Amino acid sequence: MIQPTVGFIVYGVHKDGLKDPMGTPFIDAAIVRRSKKALSAAGLKIIEHDVIVASKEEAKAALKAMKSNDAVDAVILFSGTWVWAAHLVAAIRDFATTGKAVLLWTHDGSQGWRPVGGLVMHGGLLEIGVPHKFVYGSADDRGTLESIVSYVRAAHLKNLLNMSTVGAFGGRGMGQTCGAADPSQWMRMFGVDIDSRDTTQLIHAAERISPQRISKLQPRLKKLFGAAPEKTIVNEKSMRLYLALKELVEAEKFDFYTIQSFPGLGDDFAATCFAQSMMLEDGYGTSTLGDLNTALSVFLLTKLSRERVYYGDLQHIDKKTKEIKIIGDGACPPSLAGKLGPAGFATHGIPTEGKAGGVSVKLICKVGEGVLARLGRVNGVFQMAIARCSIFEPPAGQIDRRLKECGIPFWPHGFVTAHCDIDALIQNWTNEYACLGYGTDLYPALRDFCELTGVKPVLL
Repeated sequence: MIQPTVGFIVYGVHKDGLKDPMGTPFIDAAIVRRSKKALSAAGLKIIEHDVIVASKEEAKAALKAMKSNDAVDAVILFSGTWVWAAHLVAAIRDFATTGKAVLLWTHDGSQGWRPVGGLVMHGGLLEIGVPHKFVYGSADDRGTLESIVSYVRAAHLKNLLNMSTVGAFGGRGMGQTCGAADPSQWMRMFGVDIDSRDTTQLIHAAERISPQRISKLQPRLKKLFGAAPEKTIVNEKSMRLYLALKELVEAEKFDFYTIQSFPGLGDDFAATCFAQSMMLEDGYGTSTLGDLNTALSVFLLTKLSRERVYYGDLQHIDKKTKEIKIIGDGACPPSLAGKLGPAGFATHGIPTEGKAGGVSVKLICKVGEGVLARLGRVNGVFQMAIARCSIFEPPAGQIDRRLKECGIPFWPHGFVTAHCDIDALIQNWTNEYACLGYGTDLYPALRDFCELTGVKPVLL
């Protein structure tokens, strides 16, 4: 899970202990301290500027320091009291050219005239067209804090993507039209380079994996699944493919990746189910079928969530109950297994989609709250559909029947209740894959990511 870093700058003309006519300092140092403490407690790393900014020179120095610090994802400009906006806006505008985020925070309360300082800066930045977020509220208000944190987390995601590389092993799988990408558009929108490798490189790397490395993997598999897979040539190939895939992703310095799976690897060497499950478990953003939009969606969710991420088919949608079954093609991180469906091994089981076969993962996703989200394109324009959801386990007596409903009971199942207009979800979903992330805090962070990157948010 990510930890964003913010620069914290207090601004105001009446500073350095200057008191109002009632004898109270205009800038309340206790409020400033409590506000910084609340941000730290919420998981942000804070870099403080030790001078309260009022003049042009002070603004230039403060924003220059934050601009040159690569660790800083965003600057929080905290309204201490009123200020002359013209003294700050040029330096803020210059800082914003880096792509880092700007957030104005005004702590409520009449004393100190903080709202005046906040609103004059908000209006000034609107006037000159500097993108920013304006937050008004106290440090002990949950909604205020969540609004700040989600925006800064989104800024961190944007910065992570900038100058990153997504790898594509092989080409488009299963004739996917809705996962294809324009490399120039990805660079323009996100700063991401799309690089590619042939899957034959993976096969050669897998064949070179030593028996010792396979043996070394067994204790971890026993911990995740309760047992190691049966010793067969097909199962060994699945393990070889996982180790080779991880080796190449790291060697090529891919920040996330997609893989064709079939046709290709699934016929020529082994199905990718097990390899993809383990790469998800290791915290990599990934997808199958060369679907780059799903890969980016999984990357974002993985960085935001404390849990691992599951992507699988929206296999069935019950419009009356708003229940969705997410059934992956044998791939799911084993740590998501619930009490009624522990992680285990199965077979890929679909010879028409990979005659070489391979190990797959079976489980039922554990209970929790989260989001369904996927980036997609509509007529070439990026949009992200985002819906809140609850993940549940069916009653124990119904498990066998519910697993058999789809005809492939041995693939991983996620049972989800979507908290949205189901018709709106269906019409705005741009692929068969649902990307499932655990955590109620993912929804606002993804929404803010869309705002920061120019993606159209479809909030369901």
